[in-house]
Amino acid sequence: MKEPLPRRPGRPAGVSKSNEKRDLLLDTALKMFAQQGIAETPLSAIAREAGVTSAMLHYYFNTREQLLDVLIDERFLPARPSMREIFETHADDPVAAIRALAQRLIDIAVKHSWFAPLWIREVLGESGLLKQRMDARFGDNEKKAIHQCMRNWQKQGYLNGDIEPELLFISLFGLTLLPIAALQNQRNAGKTTLTADDLSRHVAALLVRGIAP
Repeated sequence: MKEPLPRRPGRPAGVSKSNEKRDLLLDTALKMFAQQGIAETPLSAIAREAGVTSAMLHYYFNTREQLLDVLIDERFLPARPSMREIFETHADDPVAAIRALAQRLIDIAVKHSWFAPLWIREVLGESGLLKQRMDARFGDNEKKAIHQCMRNWQKQGYLNGDIEPELLFISLFGLTLLPIAALQNQRNAGKTTLTADDLSRHVAALLVRGIAP
């Protein structure tokens, strides 16, 4: 009996095309979720926007929750800044840690146009389905650990004691993600020449020196 021929290296032809369709659906879902919200975006609308049938979308994702979990694991978490990592890297310098986090948020929002509007709509808002899904899966241990780290800095005199740890991140998101989303819209309309570098300089000045001359 003849030995079977060895399989040629590389993926079967159908696998690559299947991955392309799956990636297209993920990209389309991210764009639509950022534009109009997760709750307001049915799977049928995603399929229609991507130019595939609803049956094709359900072949990859049976439910919106399954699609959301895949988006979190494959797109959102890899892009989301690791706040704990940043604070551990700058364990003795809260100013450097907070500036680094602000810069990371700006860099990510510039690289991924969906990040700022999706975060604003679905994470900062208490009713956001993305926040609810992430809280259910991962809890808030990272956030609590960073809040405690900041309180320790305050006790040691490294950080302004008037700063409220639970409000700091909301303030940072307001300083970075809101302007990035606004700049994207204004640049598309030709109404501004400001860049992400201008925003980085502005945020660093506010964080370190405040508004006093």
